[in-house]
Amino acid sequence: MSLDLLPTLDYTRHERWLRRSTGSDYSLAVCDAAGAPCWSAPGDSTLASWITALNAGGFAWPSTGDGMQRHDAGDATLLYTPIIAKSGLIGYLAVRADTAATAATDVPFAWDALAEALEDIASTIADDCRTQGELDAMADELSDRYEELHLVYAIDRQVQDMTTGEDLFGELLESWASHMDADVAAFIKPGENLCVSATNLSAPIHNLDLVLVEMRGDLYRFSHSSRQPIVMNEPDDPRRAYIFTDMPFKILCCPVFQDKSVVAILVLLNHANKEDFSNSDRKLGEVLANHLSSLSRMHSMLAETSKFNQQMAAALIEAVEAKDPYTRGHSERVHHIAMEIGRALRLPPRELDNLFWGSLLHDVGKIGIPDAVLCKPGRLTRDEFTFIMVHPERSYEILRHIDRLKGAVPGARHHQEKYDGTGYPHGLAGNDIPYNARIIAVADTYDSITSSRAYRAGRSHEVAMAEIARCAGTQLDPGVVAMFETVCRAEPGWIAEFRIARDPVPAPAPVQVAVTA
Repeated sequence: MSLDLLPTLDYTRHERWLRRSTGSDYSLAVCDAAGAPCWSAPGDSTLASWITALNAGGFAWPSTGDGMQRHDAGDATLLYTPIIAKSGLIGYLAVRADTAATAATDVPFAWDALAEALEDIASTIADDCRTQGELDAMADELSDRYEELHLVYAIDRQVQDMTTGEDLFGELLESWASHMDADVAAFIKPGENLCVSATNLSAPIHNLDLVLVEMRGDLYRFSHSSRQPIVMNEPDDPRRAYIFTDMPFKILCCPVFQDKSVVAILVLLNHANKEDFSNSDRKLGEVLANHLSSLSRMHSMLAETSKFNQQMAAALIEAVEAKDPYTRGHSERVHHIAMEIGRALRLPPRELDNLFWGSLLHDVGKIGIPDAVLCKPGRLTRDEFTFIMVHPERSYEILRHIDRLKGAVPGARHHQEKYDGTGYPHGLAGNDIPYNARIIAVADTYDSITSSRAYRAGRSHEVAMAEIARCAGTQLDPGVVAMFETVCRAEPGWIAEFRIARDPVPAPAPVQVAVTA
């Protein structure tokens, strides 16, 4: 939208809609990119004059994050939202609120509706349909890839109970170092930033980290180019001028091939006073390198599968959070907190895995909610709230096709059930609600209370814990709440990591000392 068009538009309908959607008698002003008023409600010049005075006093319209911003100006509070078009910032929407009703530590809940209304108006003015079209296209593309996820999770199910690649590498290297009486055995795969080593030291190696760095550098590059085993026993070997310079160790290095390419190296290292590496050692190294090639291929497959799973889950979450920007980061935080509770409850590995995916994807069903409902400012109608209530069932419909997630589906499907049976989608009560769903419900409630928005900070940890305690036995499982309280009493690092506000600790009362004559 051109900057020149901003003063020419008719904003009367937007002001009427603002008042209707918020239920308050707000006057709306539209300012250009410099903050100068270019429209205000007909017959009301007070707001425009006040903003002009603020600009004259040096107000620079700072913006922190997205959405509605706040500026306390002594006699009143300015609430404003940037208008962003494809070309960038083109102006601001502004309203005035009385300072007496808006103490800095007591932000009115009514501002939630105001902020959403201003953002919707700004989006309308900026004609943000293109962005929404891209989001819809992304959601469609993700829907087309559900079958691919089904295949990936099937592969993951086949290998999930196997020992991890690093552990297998470590066990083989320890065995080989012991069998060969070698001081150090190492497996280096720079392409995956993998360096696994085992030691069987006959004497200390104080610079072992530097030795491993040298293996990942020039030794790997030389082996990659030569495609041959490297044996260096003599201190005057001419290759020491550019490999292991000033390091008096005997070295056996065997390349590890995959599809005729060198992808890694297997290295044995000894102090100079030990026997030389022999041709027999070299051949044994080549045999082990062949075994490690197969193991490396399996490790790569596991790593790629895990990475793909995480990326697809992240893409699904991004699609949801892009449709509803107020929930950005919500799924990851709920997932993290739910896993903390699950581990504290000592859930078995299979249930923890189900909780992992159920908590991460619990809101994926919001992809199917119309944007007009999901992003609507103000109070929802009964029918619109019915659409919101559909999202757990929609999550079930999306995830039930993935065999790998069958155990995780109940947690996502029933996380909006209430312990007293008044929740949705099925009105389950008490222990009839799947245990993982009860865990997710506690984590979801906590994050909903503590999450921040651009125009106000999230409620404090202490406020959230008090509200959760109040809901124990009605909305939330009291046993899960008790365990969550135990987790939080240990002051877990995620409270600071998620930047959750804390109430100040009262200073201890002074000790009264009685003085007697």
